[in-house]
Amino acid sequence: MKIHHLSCGCMCPLGGALYDGFSTGLKAHLVCHCLLIETDHAGLVLVDTGFGQQDMRAPGSRLSGFFRAMNNIQRRVELTALAQVKALGFRAEDVRHIVLTHLDFDHAGGLTDFPQARIHLMQQEIDTAQQRHSWLSRERYRPGQWGGISNWQSYQPQGERWFGFEAVHALRDLPPEILLVPLAGHTTGHAGIAIKQPDGWLLHGGDAWFYRGEMRQQRRHCTPGLRFYQWMMAMDNQARRHNQQRLRELSCQHGSEITFFCSHDARELDALRVNAPLR
Repeated sequence: MKIHHLSCGCMCPLGGALYDGFSTGLKAHLVCHCLLIETDHAGLVLVDTGFGQQDMRAPGSRLSGFFRAMNNIQRRVELTALAQVKALGFRAEDVRHIVLTHLDFDHAGGLTDFPQARIHLMQQEIDTAQQRHSWLSRERYRPGQWGGISNWQSYQPQGERWFGFEAVHALRDLPPEILLVPLAGHTTGHAGIAIKQPDGWLLHGGDAWFYRGEMRQQRRHCTPGLRFYQWMMAMDNQARRHNQQRLRELSCQHGSEITFFCSHDARELDALRVNAPLR
């Protein structure tokens, strides 16, 4: 398998380094870290989609005004997954599978750009997104991004173990090297995506953590802005903290075997694009 690391969206909230840990101006720089996987027999596989083309062209009809303002979402069509798939010489229909960490607006906006793809995710995430009982659920889950889609492939939290995590699934009709790792907390159906490579594993942690300092060291370090955002967005803070601590311990014990990265840390994305070690 060949893996491309993409940023399928850009958010620049006010706060600079108080969010991202490195910006020198007033605005931070957060990415939407997605993967495009070239497989031998299953076509192209997207891990998350970031923002879609309709999100960029008509954000008022698809995205929450609250999150558009809070995150200062940038309208850059060239960053959409579809634009980047085409720039790599592929067609939209070459993307046959999409694996989602969860259905938040900044992870699932590109689903409608790939109408032929099968979408893999936890059943609990589908159920929660459809219910939208609270104000926050209605703001984060946007049916305009996925309401007309029918080609879901859902999973229950049970299966094999992966480095001590209780529930992992080989995804149907996909290579066995791609696994779904349930990591409830940020949302009730949130999951990470583990990918086996010849030299070890990748773990796309989605929003199980937000900042590079939260992994690969015994004591958690996170910027104030992202610490607040995680707390605000968590559907189950106790489960989020529990799973994040387990992941941190795993990253310290097996850091040579697993490369950890989350969805929104620009420094992690830059390091993986140049194959540099994550620190």
